[in-house]
Amino acid sequence: MGSLRAHSPATGSGRWHSLADHLRGTAVLARRFAAPFGGGEVAYWLGALHDVGKASCAWQDKLAVIGPTGGAVGIDHKSLGTRIAQERGLGPFAGAIFGHHGGLVDNPGLREALRKRLADWSGDVASAERELPVLLPDLPQDLGSLVPMDWRGDPLAGEMALRLCYSALVDADSLDTSAHFKGLTGPRVCADADFSHLYQRFEGRRRAEIAARGGSPIAALREQIYADCLAAAECEPGVFRLGAPTGAGKTLASGAFALRHAEKHGLRRVIVAVPFLTITEQNAAVYRRLLDEEGEEPVVLEHHSQANFDDPDAGRWARLAAENWDAPFVVTTFVRLFESLYARKPSAMRRVHRLANSVIVLDEVQALPHAMLAPILDGLRLLVRHFDATVLLSSATQPSFWALDEFKDLPCTDLIHDTPRLVSELRRVRYKWQLDPQPTLADIAEQAAAERSALVVVNTTADAKAVFERWNDTEQEGAAWHLSTRMCPEHRRQVLNEVRTRLDQDERVLLVATQLIEAGVDVSFPVVFRAMAPADSLLQAAGRANREGRMADGGLVVVFAPQDGGQPPSYKTLVGCAGRQFGPDKADPDDVAALGRYYRNVYDMLNLADSQHVGKRIQYARQRWEFETVADGPMDASTKKRNRKLAFRMIDDDAVNVVTPQGAVTLELRNELEELIVELRHAPVPDLAKLRRLQAYTTNLHPSVLRQPGVTALLRPILGTEVRRGALVEWIGEYDNSTGINLDPNLEQFVF
Repeated sequence: MGSLRAHSPATGSGRWHSLADHLRGTAVLARRFAAPFGGGEVAYWLGALHDVGKASCAWQDKLAVIGPTGGAVGIDHKSLGTRIAQERGLGPFAGAIFGHHGGLVDNPGLREALRKRLADWSGDVASAERELPVLLPDLPQDLGSLVPMDWRGDPLAGEMALRLCYSALVDADSLDTSAHFKGLTGPRVCADADFSHLYQRFEGRRRAEIAARGGSPIAALREQIYADCLAAAECEPGVFRLGAPTGAGKTLASGAFALRHAEKHGLRRVIVAVPFLTITEQNAAVYRRLLDEEGEEPVVLEHHSQANFDDPDAGRWARLAAENWDAPFVVTTFVRLFESLYARKPSAMRRVHRLANSVIVLDEVQALPHAMLAPILDGLRLLVRHFDATVLLSSATQPSFWALDEFKDLPCTDLIHDTPRLVSELRRVRYKWQLDPQPTLADIAEQAAAERSALVVVNTTADAKAVFERWNDTEQEGAAWHLSTRMCPEHRRQVLNEVRTRLDQDERVLLVATQLIEAGVDVSFPVVFRAMAPADSLLQAAGRANREGRMADGGLVVVFAPQDGGQPPSYKTLVGCAGRQFGPDKADPDDVAALGRYYRNVYDMLNLADSQHVGKRIQYARQRWEFETVADGPMDASTKKRNRKLAFRMIDDDAVNVVTPQGAVTLELRNELEELIVELRHAPVPDLAKLRRLQAYTTNLHPSVLRQPGVTALLRPILGTEVRRGALVEWIGEYDNSTGINLDPNLEQFVF
């Protein structure tokens, strides 16, 4: 018994990892992770059984041979634990053991897949089973009674429970294994946060910042909103809604609510998710300033595709914490949050168990993709009703989620009791409409140029470039600026910093941008021109006007329909719905009742309730516990491949990822980036740190450009040998210092 081993020796120590120790260590840690949502005992026995197949003679003999080399044993070790878990009452939860390395599989096919593996490895399974009474002498005959009743009665609740238990298992397995190879006495897991202390720190620093900043015309209303949020934090966990207008201080108010609510109700962590990287970075900086303490372990983890984990000081902590969100306060993206929740692979799902018993703040919630609302809302409903989470939906343009099946009859507490009155009191702009006759983009550029400073928001990068070039011919250097996704993220950051500085110094600024300027980007112009767009975009753009309410007559928002402007195909239905509710002689975009009608109209027009809609098809797959179908799409009978268009996806991942070293601010930095690209191109295995280094200089091209030989010739593969959808490539064409990637004019429509 004592000689059974789970892993080869740790480097330098020569100490083998005992199988008994690994099974118990994983089980104890999995129980700890799952206990807050009632799955502690289920997770414990999944952990205790997950590697029992390693007890076979063949597996042990092979490990003894390859152990010093670090190679793979290549003998089945998951089938025995899966079979025992099934036979003793865990049923489909046994799939967590079967998939603890390769990922969760569709439950309808699990029994056949297990039957085949048991037949193929029958001798090894029998050999391992002989060791079971000594290895796990306390293994109960009936494990089924450990499964909570509400997981049994609702297939969607059970499916979510399996996701969380699987997450607890694979995280515990990874931590226990890692501790062995690092020569540690046990896994390193952060102690529970002291949210009372964190809340007091947050509140004290916030008050000091406000005092140092000085007053503003809307400061008193922000304080009232903040106080209302703190009062609501005393309520029982559930779903909450913060519908304050833009500029109302939602970042601070929602953060305070989350900290106070976690303190009051003993919740484990705060997870703030936002739609765009710019907001993630901006919000994370605010929360770090208010919560982190120099010389102590960080409180705030910022986790997204461009987070810097290579910093010599905080990088190692952040890199490890990001693997499983082992931090008190996490700031991440919608993509990272929901694609982890509906993934099936261990690396993505290790963090999912952290959602239970936590406060989940969804900021700018109107940006959730309509196509995925059914599984997103249902997931939130289940986390609240069955797994002790609290969810806060924050937005100036609150969607009508309760008109959809997934949220019907779900109780909700509004943090602001009289939103229409608050909207009226916080109104800082007046609207003007130019829809008929329709102006040209040149007309709008000229109108904006007549202002001291103005922001123009358009719907395509081609339109943004057209407006900028109109200004660039007539304006003094430094006055005209351009912002779009043709520019790499670092270039966009530099422009935003310059624009903010000029605005703070009351210098002339003419900025044209696509919709990336909206939703949480903290700039304030006296006049904003917004091309006709979905209602939430109109209102978000208005939030960039007179943000502090200092203008006596209010800011001006001009909504126009350019006769020569374009729009993304996805806008057609949404703009049509907006036109039915808003405009001259109709409502303004900040009319709460009209916004409700708009969203209900959108949901109807997009057929979100139709059984054949992709969101509903994902829900059907979830009811059948088809994890591969949810994550990768259903199997196509004719091609025998999975249809990824019907999988859970927050964003279209078919874009071409384009690295633009030309966006570097210095020649030295550009040379460094180009050297990194050469190294990655020739490396047998990509260096992840080098890939992360390129992310700040990586933007996206729509896959339609691949049909254009003129563009394809300017794209050089970095990983692999093809320029294709989803590829990482280098742009070797022209990159303009003001507008970014420079395409032939007739190809502008293909950039987003």
